[in-house]
Amino acid sequence: MMAAADTTTTVPAAGRTAWARNLAAPIRGFLYAETGGAVFLAAAAVVALVWANVSPDSYASVWQTRLAIVLGGHELATDLRGWVNEGLMTLFFLVVGLEAKRELDLGELRERRRLAIPVMCSLGGMAAAAGLYLAINAGGPGAKGWGAALSTDTALALGTLALVTRGRAIRLRVFLLTMVIIDDLAALLVIALAYSSHVSATALAVAAGLFAVLIALRWAGSWRVPAAALVGVGIWLAMFKSGIDAVIAGLAIGLITSAYPPARDDLERSTELTRSFREQPTPELAYSARASLTAAISPNERLQYRLHPWTSRVIVPLFALANAGIHLDGGVLSAAVRSPVTWGILAAYVVGKPLGIMGAAWLATRPALGGARPTVTFPALAGAAASAGVGFTISLLVATLAFHGPLLEQAKIGVLATAVVSPALAWCAFQVMVRLPAETRARQLGATTGTIVDLAEDIDPERDHIRGRVDAPVTLVQYGDFECPYCAHAAPVIDKLLDHLGNELRYVFRHLPLTDVHPNAQVASEAAEAAGAQGAFWEMHDRLIKNPEALAPSDLYRHASELGLDLDRFSDDLRRRRHAAHVTEDVQSADASGVSGTPTFFVNGRRHQGAYDIDTLTRAVKAAARAATMRATPSS
Repeated sequence: MMAAADTTTTVPAAGRTAWARNLAAPIRGFLYAETGGAVFLAAAAVVALVWANVSPDSYASVWQTRLAIVLGGHELATDLRGWVNEGLMTLFFLVVGLEAKRELDLGELRERRRLAIPVMCSLGGMAAAAGLYLAINAGGPGAKGWGAALSTDTALALGTLALVTRGRAIRLRVFLLTMVIIDDLAALLVIALAYSSHVSATALAVAAGLFAVLIALRWAGSWRVPAAALVGVGIWLAMFKSGIDAVIAGLAIGLITSAYPPARDDLERSTELTRSFREQPTPELAYSARASLTAAISPNERLQYRLHPWTSRVIVPLFALANAGIHLDGGVLSAAVRSPVTWGILAAYVVGKPLGIMGAAWLATRPALGGARPTVTFPALAGAAASAGVGFTISLLVATLAFHGPLLEQAKIGVLATAVVSPALAWCAFQVMVRLPAETRARQLGATTGTIVDLAEDIDPERDHIRGRVDAPVTLVQYGDFECPYCAHAAPVIDKLLDHLGNELRYVFRHLPLTDVHPNAQVASEAAEAAGAQGAFWEMHDRLIKNPEALAPSDLYRHASELGLDLDRFSDDLRRRRHAAHVTEDVQSADASGVSGTPTFFVNGRRHQGAYDIDTLTRAVKAAARAATMRATPSS
């Protein structure tokens, strides 16, 4: 059937359809925590410097305090700094591994070919940085510290990018996040292979065996969570005893922790159990309801939700407090100015890494070499490459493994200098980018690959209901439920959006009645379709969506009467459920697109996350319109 009188043609959302969970919500959450954590990290580094210079003896004595756990004849002992570096920092790398796994399962990297460019950029940046460091320190005592010039600091790099782009470059930050995660993976391998001595084969074998047990636990029952926690602690202990830096345990555990979207069947089962508990509030039903709610969310997201605020705002700043303190005096600064270690680290990060990233990106995108199209423009990539020239967490970690005494102080000064110089270079790069001619920016954007489309079913004017210009550059799709109060709150926002944006937007409504919590939603959807069969879908839609409390059969017939519909035909359609199949098709398309709640919006096939107020949706639609216009600009 025809959806509406104003729908004659369609412009499907560009891109490849793909089953997916959203990208933007977890990414925004991760970036918010990381960029906010950068403030805490910088503050902790300043406090460490002040402490080390006001009272150097107390600073050293506190972090060199020996702490031990003794069980019978077994002892687990190191100093306080060691407990932070190898103990608490394991949780930081666990979160890094969790985010990498989430990207591989649900994000941009689920399309594996998109890994090629960020992997090449990461490896190119690390190779150039290490090469430049070794060139400056060749033949000297500082040569063994080349590992300190490898890894970008996640929090500071993302914080830098957020500051210089004012938080608007989500796609670019996702690209940078992918690069720095690969940096972290490679840097930890370097720690394991180049900076570990006296490796215990027995302890390493125990860690590998426990890791296999941890993988097997994913098929266990409800007791797998406490068992997995116990096995994870065992892996850390075995790695600690093996002589290989124990933080690798956190990264490995994160990389095998699955991420998946909540299934609608699981959510409906949770609703049933919660309803049963309301009727019979017994301990058994309380436990079952709680367990079902928890199980609906992937272990990856549950762990990130619990750990990420602690790692970004407590653990990493505590690491900075333990490691960034340097007693600065004329002699130390004079030695650092003349030190090839200091200059090697600074040059590696602010020169070698950005050039390596850009060079690798250029090679990885060459058609003659079978390269893929980049996901970000090269001017934007230059700014991200400059932001990647900030070393801190892993750099200090490697420096403490490679050096002692004056060389360690000189290495720390070089690392701290990158946190000042690289953000300044990134700011300059983005100032140049925003001043490029519009034609140049459009040409650059046109050369990038499209975003992965999350909407599983393209718009079909023969069945979908469409408002607005049918060939508008932006399509906003909503999955809605007429009994959902949140959909009612969104309705005036959509009206304003259509009024404000005019010819830039077409709006499509699809049904997703949540029958487990909204008993009248299904019949309301069928009533809207029955009205649509008489050419009044949008008139009925507007009445139902704005009055979610008035969806009883008498209300539906009253709406139909006031709209002047043929009541006999309307009643017969509802009684025979002639439009139930249409609603079912919408529900199936929602399931295929990973939608489990309402309202859910898609902008040009890409799932919109976060707030759906008028300002947020307007920005999303206008950004999509600009991108569509630039992609339509012929490159020359």
